[in-house]
Amino acid sequence: MEYITDTDQELDIGLVNRAVEAAFADHGRGEVQMPPKVYVILPEGDFRTMPAYIPSLSIAGVKIVNVHPKNPEKGLPTVMALTIILDINTGCPAAILNATRLTDMRTGSAGAVAAKYLSPKPEVVLGVVGTGRQAEAQVMATARELKVRQLKVWSRNPAHAERFAERFREYDCTVESLERVCDCDVLVTTTPSRIPLIRNEWVHEGMHINAIGADAPGKQELDPAILKRAQVFVDDPAQAVHSGEINVPIRNGLYCEQDISGTIGEVVIGKKKRRDRNAVTIFDSTGLAIQDLAIAAIALQHGKRIDLPFQ
Repeated sequence: MEYITDTDQELDIGLVNRAVEAAFADHGRGEVQMPPKVYVILPEGDFRTMPAYIPSLSIAGVKIVNVHPKNPEKGLPTVMALTIILDINTGCPAAILNATRLTDMRTGSAGAVAAKYLSPKPEVVLGVVGTGRQAEAQVMATARELKVRQLKVWSRNPAHAERFAERFREYDCTVESLERVCDCDVLVTTTPSRIPLIRNEWVHEGMHINAIGADAPGKQELDPAILKRAQVFVDDPAQAVHSGEINVPIRNGLYCEQDISGTIGEVVIGKKKRRDRNAVTIFDSTGLAIQDLAIAAIALQHGKRIDLPFQ
């Protein structure tokens, strides 16, 4: 067995986008095994276990990932992860990957794939709410699928927003108010908010929204009224109902599981699609174990390796 670190080195984000897209397609065809992620709540955060098997890649394993919002105050990432790969014939552990950066990349790729299929046009004004590592990953991955004509960003911390704008100056990035950030073609929300930030009246016809931040019970970033008027596509229905953008509105009786328009996998394989150019579409991303295995299959070819005997 090997421990593999620096797994994100030399990893081409375009290749990751295609791997995640293929995993979504397998999911849309019902060709994967993937029970919903399991949450364990800790005093300052939580950790999740995420098992899956992708027959088309002959890969199986489980990711263990934490989310601790106060970690940056301690000099640690909010999200850290390990992925354990198992030999599909024996069940023997074959590799352990440092998946912290891989988690950022595969989530960015999920948003990019959704934008590729659900954006109303190929050249867009991209709005980003939040300026953390996931916001950066979303921009870098989406820019490989769509031409970003302009980038608008908002953060609770103005200094963070200014640094983000500097980072993405090539996309004519400007710091804006929340309302002005929503004047865009594709909106990406990447915060841990438990109170809706995006108001219904700010969302115009034809907009696509990648709702990324809500990935645990109680989190939400969007006014539930937006969900009622939109086509909502989820990565996985069971996970979305439990912990996605729709989890709080469903619990409060403001949205119904039956209103979900489909999965992103069904969109990728052409079974579902945007209703028309003026429709508002939402991708509710909770993060799937198959995304982790898809990127692990690539990352296994990279990184530093340390032999770990396993008996």
